[in-house]
Amino acid sequence: MVNLKIKPLSVNAAFQGKRFKTPKYRAFEKEMLLTLPNLKQDFTGQLKVTIKYGFSSKLADIDNPCKLVLDCLVKKYGFDDRQIYELIQTKEIVKKGLEYIDFEIVQT
Repeated sequence: MVNLKIKPLSVNAAFQGKRFKTPKYRAFEKEMLLTLPNLKQDFTGQLKVTIKYGFSSKLADIDNPCKLVLDCLVKKYGFDDRQIYELIQTKEIVKKGLEYIDFEIVQT
């Protein structure tokens, strides 16, 4: 493992000014919140989140949807993203129209 003695920079510190949600983001958020199942889990303590994306483009960056997906999970399930101590993301290339998001949240 490579160790860099650099303080990580948050997305909030990376941009100036107020950012506004686009209509596409609002539609995505609405669809995701309506689609997410009700989970009977206690999301306290440290969490591990695993996300698998099915992209239809090989050009899709794995990190692009991360914040959007996490924000929806936080909003739906009521935990704070500060509780996430482990985040695993993978991607798979699928045919157009078969895109998906799989996730799992577990206490560590």
